[in-house]
Amino acid sequence: MRLFNRTTRSVALTEAGQLLVEQLGPSLQGVNDALEAVRARKGTPSGVLRINAPPFAALTLFSTLIVEFLRRFPQMHIDLVTEGRLVDIVAEGFDLGVRVAGLVPQDMIALSLGRPQRFAVAASPGYLAQHGTPTTPGDLLRHACLRVRLPDGALYRWHLEKQGEVAHVEVNGPLTLDDAALSRAAVLEGLGIGFFLEQNVIDDIAAGRMVRLLDDWTPPFPGLCLYYPGRRHPSAGLAAFLALAREVAQR
Repeated sequence: MRLFNRTTRSVALTEAGQLLVEQLGPSLQGVNDALEAVRARKGTPSGVLRINAPPFAALTLFSTLIVEFLRRFPQMHIDLVTEGRLVDIVAEGFDLGVRVAGLVPQDMIALSLGRPQRFAVAASPGYLAQHGTPTTPGDLLRHACLRVRLPDGALYRWHLEKQGEVAHVEVNGPLTLDDAALSRAAVLEGLGIGFFLEQNVIDDIAAGRMVRLLDDWTPPFPGLCLYYPGRRHPSAGLAAFLALAREVAQR
C-alpha cells in the first residue's frame, strides 16, 4: 500500500497515508506527552531555554533572574533574544516571553515579575536652564521632546495621568527614536525632554544628571510579566525558571 506520493521536489501523503496519520495521531501524541513528563522529572535541569524580551526589559530580567538561575543550574543555557517587535513566541520557537502585563496574549499563562512600574518624564538641568520647566502636560507642546516609535511603527502619544485625569500628548521635537538608551543619551546631551521607564533613568535622576518632571502625572502601572504557553509537561529547565521567578517575585 502506497502511503506517500514522492517526486523530485516534494513528498505528499496519499489518502491511505492521511488516514493512517489521523488514526495514529492521538496515540503518538500520548507517547510524546509521556516522554515529556519523564524528561520533566529529571533531577537536574539541563538544555537550552529560549527567551524573547523587549530591550528595555532585558537588563531587569538578566539581573533579577538569569544570573541567579545560571548559578543554580550550570547545565542550563539561556538564549536571550531582545527585540522591539511583538512576536509569536510559539511560532518562533521561544519557551518564554516578557511583556508589560497589558500586552500578554490572552491564550498565554502570565507570571508577574514583581513590583509595578512607573514612567518618568525627564530632562537635563542644562536644557531646563535654557528653556524653562514644564509644569503641566500641555506645557510639553512648547518644548523640544523626544518622540518614541513603537514596535509597530506608530508614534507613541505620551500617556500621563493624575487622579483620574488622563492626557495623551502628541509631542514634537528634533528626534524620533525607538531605543531607550539612545533617548537617554539625547536627553543627557540636552537635546530635549524624554519619556522613559523609571528604571532606565532612576540613577541619572538620583545623581542629578536628569531632573524629573511632572512626577504627579506618572502613577504606577502593572509591571512586566513572563508569559508562556500552557503545556501539560513543561521541561525541567522551564519549570525551574518559573519556580525561581515566583520566588523572586515574593521577596
